Amino acid sequence: MILYEFPLNERVRTLLRLESLFGRFDRFATRDEAQDHHVALVTLFDVLEVASRADLKSDLLQELDRQRHALIPLRSNPEVSTDALDQVLGQIEAAWNSLNAVAGKTGQHLRENEWLMSIRSRTGIAGGACEFDLPSYHAWQHRPADIRRRDIATWAAPLRPLQDSLRIVLRLLRESAHHSVQTARQGSFQQPLGGKTYQMVRVRLDPATGAIPEISANRYLIWIRFTLQDGDLRPRALDSDVGFELALCNL
Repeated sequence: MILYEFPLNERVRTLLRLESLFGRFDRFATRDEAQDHHVALVTLFDVLEVASRADLKSDLLQELDRQRHALIPLRSNPEVSTDALDQVLGQIEAAWNSLNAVAGKTGQHLRENEWLMSIRSRTGIAGGACEFDLPSYHAWQHRPADIRRRDIATWAAPLRPLQDSLRIVLRLLRESAHHSVQTARQGSFQQPLGGKTYQMVRVRLDPATGAIPEISANRYLIWIRFTLQDGDLRPRALDSDVGFELALCNL
């Protein structure tokens, strides 16, 4: 099954982008090749760019605090596992404390590193990080892999509280989903929201159908239009029925 996620507000859009970037960073940062570490470093610059929203840290702190206060009353519910609840509350508390302890603007330690910022400015140019443009970076790429991994881990460390916090918020958001099985008649599906507010739509479908969902939504309606890719991969409208799983998420 292929899962597609569609954010319904800018905050969730930013969190999903950061989650994707952190996932890519972690994948390449643990490898040995210099080119893999180059991808990791460029991805870290992308994280810095997306995380530069001034209110992202405060948004995450407020959301973690809101979830903590919403979950605490569940201790009196006999149908809720106390151990599981305490584990989640402990994770929220730890993430809140770590993120709150980060001083200054997100990624400020990277901005204050002139060497990294010189690399960032060159990587914005196609082919701009060649050895004749950045000889010191070229020399760093020839250091032993364990030293490069250590440097990358040091540069990423102050951003880890942000990653841990958004991971918890997105996990809680996904676990809040209301699931249903739906059919898009002739490739189109609409569902009124009935005044309810959602933050994310998740669509899961069999890749054998070849269908690709294009999702749009407003405060009143969710509309999903399914397309197919033709020989040159351009999308074209699908005019047959498509079965899929729909999940509407809201914290």
